[in-house]
Order: sequence, then structure tokens, then C-alpha cells
Amino acid sequence: MKLIIGNKAYSSWSMRGWLACKQSGLSFEELTVPLYGEDWDEMRVSENFAPSGGKVPILWDGESVIWDSLAIIDWLADKTHRDRFWPKDETARGMARSMAAEMHSGFMALRKQCPMNTRKRYEGLQFAPEVVQDAARIMQLWAQARARFGGGGPFLFGTFGAVDIMYAPIISRFQTYGIQVPGFAESYMETMLGHDWMVQWMEAAEEEPWVIEHFDAPEAAQG
Repeated sequence: MKLIIGNKAYSSWSMRGWLACKQSGLSFEELTVPLYGEDWDEMRVSENFAPSGGKVPILWDGESVIWDSLAIIDWLADKTHRDRFWPKDETARGMARSMAAEMHSGFMALRKQCPMNTRKRYEGLQFAPEVVQDAARIMQLWAQARARFGGGGPFLFGTFGAVDIMYAPIISRFQTYGIQVPGFAESYMETMLGHDWMVQWMEAAEEEPWVIEHFDAPEAAQG
């Protein structure tokens, strides 16, 4: 398998695809293409990118091509064992799928105004009401998952899985922008940020030479 991703410092969807590949336990080749770099426009129309419309991440598995992080998670779950990614319990699995889908399609204010940048740290920022609302909704979801299904371990549904993968970039954003969270969420974030794969990703992001200026001066940090 070959996974094409963008910059680790900035590409939240790439983080999800990469974590999914790591969770699968399968061997994969990793290819990083710097977002908006000199070769970006040329690469987006290349054979590797064509099926995805020029977006990352993209997973090539033999002749099969899968784009979109949630699709990559499900492809890898089908290819290995679904219990690697989704809870065994039917009720828990239903909630986990719903949370993953809500992350996939929602929280647009938080995502737009607080873009992922693993190398930055801000303090004392004032956030727009819609960003605060998004963060509050995420806290509500995390609290419900932990209270109902988190008894088997420190992750949202006990053991590490698809929902943790989908919310991993949000954890990075909360850290970057100094968004305050309650104690249970802080503990969960510490667990995620201490996970070997998250540490690997963050360390690799620190070593990247590329800087995207508009991600280094986001709307939230200017307000």
C-alpha cells in the first residue's frame, strides 16, 4: 500500500489517514507532498492524485484507490478486522459511527478559524461564539462516549479506534490554540498526545522545512 499525505504540521485529514494505516497493522509506503508548494499544482493532476480530485490523503492498495479519511478507515477495517477500528458492542458502534460522521461533516467554524498547526502554541485568545459552540459540542460527545463506553481503557470507547483517529486533529487544535477543556477531556488529550503514533507524527512535523504563512497566522490568532 502507498499513502499520499500533505504536510504533517498542517494536514489534519492526512493525520487521520496515516493513523488509520498505522492502526491497520499493515505495511505501507508513505509519500509526503507539501501543500501549496512548487510542485503542488502539478502533482494534483498527476496519475497518483487524479482519482481524488487533487486532495489528500490518498491510499493506493494495488489497483484500488481510496481517498477521504473516513473511507480509508472503512477500507482498512474491511481489509483487516473491523474490531480494530469500531467497538464490538452494537450500541457503542452506532454511537462511534455517528461521532465519526459528525466530525467528518461538522465543526466548520472550529476547523476554519483554528486550522491545524502542530508547531504553534497560543494563549489567551478570544474565540468567536460559533467556535466556542463547536468546542462545547465536542466536549458533550466525548463525555457521553467516555461515560457510556469508556470503561475498558483511556480512549473514547475504551480502546484506541476510529473515533480517536477522527478526533485526533481536534486534540492538536485544542493544544495549539489553548482551548480550555474540563478535566476528563484533558486526561483524554494527554493520553492521545502521549500515544506513540501521535508522538511520531508531531516529531516529524517539527522537522518539516515547509511553512504555509496563512496557516501560521490564522483567523483565531488574529482576533
